[in-house]
Amino acid sequence: MTPVAAAQFTYDELTSIVGWYVDMGVDIAIDEAVHDRFSEDSQKLAAPARAPVRPPAETPKRAPLARIDALPAPASPDQAIVSAKEISARAQSLDELRAAIEAFDGCNLKRSAQRTVFADGNPQARLMFVGEAPGADEDRQGIPFVGRAGQLLDRMLKAINLDRSEVYIANAVPWRPPGNRTPTPQETAICLPFIRRQIELVGPQVLVCLGASSMQSILGVNEGILKTRGRLFDYPMDNGRKIKAMATLHPAYLLRSPAQKRLAWRDFQEIANLLKVASA
Repeated sequence: MTPVAAAQFTYDELTSIVGWYVDMGVDIAIDEAVHDRFSEDSQKLAAPARAPVRPPAETPKRAPLARIDALPAPASPDQAIVSAKEISARAQSLDELRAAIEAFDGCNLKRSAQRTVFADGNPQARLMFVGEAPGADEDRQGIPFVGRAGQLLDRMLKAINLDRSEVYIANAVPWRPPGNRTPTPQETAICLPFIRRQIELVGPQVLVCLGASSMQSILGVNEGILKTRGRLFDYPMDNGRKIKAMATLHPAYLLRSPAQKRLAWRDFQEIANLLKVASA
């Protein structure tokens, strides 16, 4: 963007444009001009080698930019899944599990994410929500469901007389996929041992999967979310206990399809009833 073109925008408009690029997964600004990298490489190969030119002594040195590929290469998917199972099984508390996930390098999503998004809410909650993966706002703040979808979730909770201090919220995948794309089955499989252990350590009475991706990975259901939402399941935990589970529409989907909020309202009424029965 040239200075003349930039001057045509207000500060708020420029901020909005930059935010849009970030939401679309653009992490690094390379250059303002378009380059033919293939042509440049050919010219470099044909040109004679030159002695490096030292900058003037008074030129301040700039710190090198952080590179996304600075992290070690992740293990193969099969090795990563085995490692995730072993690491998650050793975690005896949510704090230990968080530390284990933050130290885990077996998922390539960690290489492009800003933060590990672990959880929010009450670890002793009777009701636990599991979403799909963090978005741009969550990646920046390190907290799940803080963007527009999270604000809608807060209003949905308020409709059944609950708030974040009374529930526990996590994601099936703790790192944001570039461009907010859906996590691949491979990425979800690698992260599955972590979220299963997280559910185990929280031990809620009711588990709710938000959206199709979370439902398919956590509950093992391959049908569509509109067909499956509201249906009750028995979710088996590793300790032998079973808890009531169900899936409902993701708040991000409801923002795009507001007419479907009536279905989500039915689901949340059922969630409230399940909590009443569980506490009776």
